[in-house]
Amino acid sequence: MINYRYLGNSGLKITELTYGNWLTHGSQVENEQATACVKAALDVGITSFDTADVYANTKAETVLGEILKGERRESLEIFTKVFWPTGPGGANDSGLSRKHIMESINGSLKRLQTDYVDLYQAHRYDHETPLEETMQAFADVVRQGKAHYIGVSEWTADQIRAGAALAKQLGFQLISSQPQYSMLWRVIEDEVVPASHESGVSQIVWSPVAQGVLTGKYKPGQAPPAGSRATDEKGGKKMIGRFFDNEVLLERVQKLKPIADELELSMAQLAVAWVLQNNNVAAAIVGASRPEQVHENAKASGVTIPAELMSRIDDALGDVVVRDPRQTVESNPTGRPS
Repeated sequence: MINYRYLGNSGLKITELTYGNWLTHGSQVENEQATACVKAALDVGITSFDTADVYANTKAETVLGEILKGERRESLEIFTKVFWPTGPGGANDSGLSRKHIMESINGSLKRLQTDYVDLYQAHRYDHETPLEETMQAFADVVRQGKAHYIGVSEWTADQIRAGAALAKQLGFQLISSQPQYSMLWRVIEDEVVPASHESGVSQIVWSPVAQGVLTGKYKPGQAPPAGSRATDEKGGKKMIGRFFDNEVLLERVQKLKPIADELELSMAQLAVAWVLQNNNVAAAIVGASRPEQVHENAKASGVTIPAELMSRIDDALGDVVVRDPRQTVESNPTGRPS
């Protein structure tokens, strides 16, 4: 079964493997297959589910809500997010204004077929809305019982500190940050993680397997396997391109296989277990297009990687690891997307 961890400085426990439906439900995976994957997640003990209103332009929330509606609500932890455009993309259909937050939470609850979400997250930082307005709106969402806790995604260290301080003044908790994090992408380590420790925030990380690159299935000098994410024209190919096009990186990744073998893990399990060694990480988000992938990912829960092997992983990857904290700023919008 999957281990639980506390989320931030709160009493909320979530499963250290959280099932996410970005790039799958409502777009790449048929509903029948999506149902099988969610049921597999429940079977292995995953009770935490992450989605967002923007995923498949609201369809991902709808699919997840339909699948989970027969489950005991109190036994689940459901997360969703607000920021990116939904609907027709009108002037107020994105961002973190009070208007957009209030309308978005109502839409998400309807699609998810629930009275509340356990965690409501700011999907990015909104430079066009005063932070005070955003945090007051989140405070009201919590007081209205529509969300139990508030989190953020891809915020900088300074933004997390400012948001957490305002939340405290307004009488609620900012408890989570959802950044990209993997063996290959470590931009949160120098600034975001220390700021999060100070602020009572922990990480729910996405792409722990680096869009599949860390599975080892992409070999240097070879075409990607048929049916893999690198061949998916609906979005997967674009996301994985920056990793897949780097021949040196792909060669370094292959050096991880002996380490995985030593731990009797697959390379994907090693990658997920690796992010969970960071004590500021509460959960790794894992997705799936087949139930078998869920069962395989589950084996990463509870794994301890010895310090000597953690050092060997660093040696194997060397300078292909991205660490620059400025990447968080450079990869985020400076205004509201439309």
